[in-house]
Amino acid sequence: MLIVFGGLPGSGKTTVARALARRLGAVYVRVDTIEQAIRVSNDSSEDVGPAGYVVAYGVAEDNLTLGRLVIADSVNPLTITRDAWLAVAARSKVRVAEVEVICSNKIEHRRRVETRKTDVEGLVKPTWQEVVERAYDDWGQRPVIVDTAAKDVQEIVDALIVELRIDRPHPV
Repeated sequence: MLIVFGGLPGSGKTTVARALARRLGAVYVRVDTIEQAIRVSNDSSEDVGPAGYVVAYGVAEDNLTLGRLVIADSVNPLTITRDAWLAVAARSKVRVAEVEVICSNKIEHRRRVETRKTDVEGLVKPTWQEVVERAYDDWGQRPVIVDTAAKDVQEIVDALIVELRIDRPHPV
């Protein structure tokens, strides 16, 4: 199974995606980490374009074809990136679930964006203004929506396991 997380920076998606991956023993693929590694390898702070996503699709597909549960973590802001994740699942012949993480409390969301520290060396987090101005396509009816302003991480993980019908731990 492929579980694709998306959401604006500071919404809590990495926290939830990591907790779910840890709980399930899943492969965790984070686009921020890949993009920063590309920047470091190029000795550049420039935008890496689609490269981080393309690498993530490949890593996810390799692991899915091995029978692993994969959790993909990225802003995933555009329909084209979301459709690409669906194509990865289709090529791998696995079930896919899309999870959009939101923080409905805008004051809390802003606080998170403005106070969080990076956990990827060298990665510069966006400002609140950059978050609110970011291009972010509507998901339509497809995703499971998780609101991190309403529940704690463990409650969210428990609910996702039930909603996504993940009934067994996956091998490490």
